Amino acid sequence: MKITLIGKLHGHQDGAIYNGYIFHFNNTGKCFVYDINNLSFDSERVCEFILDKADLIVPHCNSVSFGNEKYCETDEFPLLYGNIYNNYAKSENKLKGVTCVYRITRNGNEFKSSLVQIIEIGFCEDELWKSENDARPYGNFVIDNENGEYIAFTMRTGDKTTRYFGFDLPKLNDGQMDLKYGVNRVLLNKEDIKYSFDAEYQNFMQGATFKNGIVYTLEGFNADYPSAPPALRLVDVKKQKDIAYYNFIDYGLKIETELIDFVDDTCYYADDNGNFYILTF
Repeated sequence: MKITLIGKLHGHQDGAIYNGYIFHFNNTGKCFVYDINNLSFDSERVCEFILDKADLIVPHCNSVSFGNEKYCETDEFPLLYGNIYNNYAKSENKLKGVTCVYRITRNGNEFKSSLVQIIEIGFCEDELWKSENDARPYGNFVIDNENGEYIAFTMRTGDKTTRYFGFDLPKLNDGQMDLKYGVNRVLLNKEDIKYSFDAEYQNFMQGATFKNGIVYTLEGFNADYPSAPPALRLVDVKKQKDIAYYNFIDYGLKIETELIDFVDDTCYYADDNGNFYILTF
C-alpha cells in the first residue's frame, strides 16, 4: 500500500465524499464540509452544520456513507447514513445497532440536513449479535450500493471474532412512524438476514466503506495502544473472510484511524488529527 498526504481537515470521526464535497463529522453530529478540489494543509471549510435532531439523538458518526436513493429525484445528494455507535455507552438504552438516514441539501455554500429515517438492528440483545463481555457491542455498517445491501458488523469480544450480517437496504418509505423522532423506523430482525459470517476480530472499529465486494474497515487507536494499533482491514463479503490487513504504524503513521471513502477508484483516508491521504493498493 502506498500512502500520500494531500491535505488537512477538521473533524474526528468518519465522513463521506460526494460531488466534490467532503463531509467530515465529529462525535456529536457536527459536519465540516470541504471542497475536495481545493484542499491544502490549511483548508478553509465550505460550511459547517449540525445534523438534524442531533440534540435529540446525538450521532457518533463512527461510520458514514452515502447511498444511491434520493429523497427527491432532483436532489443533488443521495441519502446519507450515519450511526450512533457508542455515544450512549453509559445510558440505560445504549441505542445499539442504530443508523440515522439524512437528506442533505445545498443552497450555494450553505448545507443542511433533515433526518428522514432510522434503521435499527432488532436483535442486538440476542446471542446471534452479542457475546460475553463485549467491549463495544454497538455495531458498525457499510452500504453496498452495487447490490442494494446494508451490511452490519459487530466486534464480539467473547469469541474474538467480527460477525457480519447482510440485509436488503431499506427503502426510504419502509418502516413505521416513530413519534419520538418524527420519522419512520425500520427494524431489521433475524428473519431479514440474507447472509452472515464470522471474520477476524477487529479491535475497536472506526470508519468503514465498501467497494467492489470488499468492506474497507478501519480499526484501533494510536501507537500508544500496541494491542489495538491503527489499521485497515479488507474483508471480502463473497469469500466471507479477511483478505488483507495493513498496520499504519508499519508506514510511519501512528494516529487513530477515522475516515475512509472512495471516489471512483481513488481511496481517501483521514486520521484523528485530520491528516488527509490517498491510499493506493
